[in-house]
Amino acid sequence: MGTVFWESPFVLDPPPAAVERHGDVDLHVPTGDGRHPAVVVVHGVPGPPEAPDARDWPLYRGYGALLAEAGVLAAIPRLTVASPDDLYTVAARVAATAELLRADPRVDPDRLGLWFFSGAGLLLGDWLRDPPVWLRGVAATYPLLAPLPGWPPVDPRFRPIDALDLPSDRTDAAQAEGAAGPTLVLTRAGRERPEVAPTIEAFTVVARRRGIPLCVVDVPNGQHGFDALDHTEESRAAVRTARDTLITLLTTP
Repeated sequence: MGTVFWESPFVLDPPPAAVERHGDVDLHVPTGDGRHPAVVVVHGVPGPPEAPDARDWPLYRGYGALLAEAGVLAAIPRLTVASPDDLYTVAARVAATAELLRADPRVDPDRLGLWFFSGAGLLLGDWLRDPPVWLRGVAATYPLLAPLPGWPPVDPRFRPIDALDLPSDRTDAAQAEGAAGPTLVLTRAGRERPEVAPTIEAFTVVARRRGIPLCVVDVPNGQHGFDALDHTEESRAAVRTARDTLITLLTTP
């Protein structure tokens, strides 16, 4: 019998970081003094009902350690989605986690990023429509970017592609002010699930048409969940590239 996904090891082996559990939020804390940039790691939702707390999966503990290794304080909130209505609660928790980080004296409150995985990609819309000034970069790894066929009705708020396709008057104003929003680091798996791949392709087309800052990291031979399932140099390089690109966005003056 094979290993279930949530027990699969992370493709990289960063040194473990100190982890602080504050209720429903884990902080992966880098070494060193001073204020650090920070990232909210938004794990995939909905998770299998029988799976343990995603904060304890090797995959997300690995991402926390990988960010801390590079001097970034990572926060991973516990998120539970059983129906589309739960997306409102989850979105609020992600926003609250960002504020928790900004209030932490170890964090530079003006240098935050968000990193979404899998089904959590539906939460991107809020941050694309009205990004706060402290949001320096956003990453999305094999994200779901539109509700899947057959789902119950989902609030348009949770359709990130709609957040990109702004009315022309708003788009012109943003371009005139040079305010295109934070760069999105999008990691695409070449062997993506057939129900997810079209949402990523459609989103990418709209983003490029609208001039949204986009940095694409392709994993041609990777599957959905490649960072736990495909232990290849291609996978390892893609994870490092996504992390390093996001950190550059956080640390550039």
